Amino acid sequence: MPLRTNLKSPLSSNEASRLPVPDADALAHSHACAAHIRAEIERRNGWISFAQFMDLALYAPGLGYYAAGARKFGAAGDFVTAPEISSLFGECIASAIAPTIAATNGDVLELGPGSGKLACDVLLALEKLNQLPNRYLLLEVSADLRQRQTQALAGLPSHLSQRAVWLDALPKNFAGAIIANEVLDVLPVHLIYFSDDQIYERGVALVDEGGFVWRDNLVMSAELKTAASRIQACFANDVAPNNYLTEIAPAVSGLIKSLAESLQCGTILLVDYGFRQAEFYLESRSTGTLMCHYRHYAHTDPFLYPGLQDITAHVDFSDVADAGFAAGLELINYTSQAQFLLAAGITELLAQHDPNDAATFLPLTNQVQRLMSPAEMGEFFKVIGFAKGGCEMPVLANARPMPL
Repeated sequence: MPLRTNLKSPLSSNEASRLPVPDADALAHSHACAAHIRAEIERRNGWISFAQFMDLALYAPGLGYYAAGARKFGAAGDFVTAPEISSLFGECIASAIAPTIAATNGDVLELGPGSGKLACDVLLALEKLNQLPNRYLLLEVSADLRQRQTQALAGLPSHLSQRAVWLDALPKNFAGAIIANEVLDVLPVHLIYFSDDQIYERGVALVDEGGFVWRDNLVMSAELKTAASRIQACFANDVAPNNYLTEIAPAVSGLIKSLAESLQCGTILLVDYGFRQAEFYLESRSTGTLMCHYRHYAHTDPFLYPGLQDITAHVDFSDVADAGFAAGLELINYTSQAQFLLAAGITELLAQHDPNDAATFLPLTNQVQRLMSPAEMGEFFKVIGFAKGGCEMPVLANARPMPL
């Protein structure tokens, strides 16, 4: 039976008024996505987990944020990723994975290729390193994003663009390098709420007017109970603070297991924002890390504009590492994005450009600052890598490690 209902929106009316208002077509799309979610809630007896809500809002065919046609990346979209900031990021990724391609004579597999910018930069850089893969595989579930990636890669010389192959599912017996930038943070998460010695799962129900509302049920799933116990172990006396909300992401560990099963020989390189467990579950972080992104505005209301906004949660990298160990992978290293880029030679790449050419050098310097500054992406984003079959990734291995 549902317990504990909170009818309040996370956003105040003042906060909501600062967000850009979608045009009529976008609002119609959002209403259609919301109707689809409402129908699913009704079909499931009036309640779904937040993980189910997030999955529908992001990935419902033709309606979800990543499955529809709204522009997402870059200045004209909702957020900017590292590949959109600078091609130097892709060059550093290429430096890291080149030894894997040499050792396996294999392919590159990119998960969630976004705009296709990273794929273009990596292929160009690998050609400079004389280490082109046989194929550059792109696992993309969105038809719209596939089209955009196709257009981006079409701008490359044909001997590079013809290596691109799109997949609907992970390949079997893959050999080579797997890369993913900002993929883990958009996998659906469950919301867990600790209150009065009880553990609840916060889900989504409907109000009479047809809107969405938070509703908590006692946790019944054995998987979620186990995960909740792991969180409680981070606190004194193995007890989470009262009124403590956080996220659990079984989909992340599930993906790591699937990647390990797919990978026969090679390496995995994952870049995302988050923390190790000891930094993730703090008393001060009592409202979780859930965040939404719309037109470069960050806010905390996932019920606003379903299908038009991104929904993300920080990554528990200790959980990622544990999932890798359990799946038989070897941990290469866990470090900050800044330390990874330094180890990959980003300063040397910058030095290859003429500092007297202000039109080129100054923008590149600003880009490196954004990628590496602790106040921007340098410490906020982390890099973790795994290996299988005796492969190595010296660039990542040589980066200054962070504790897990």
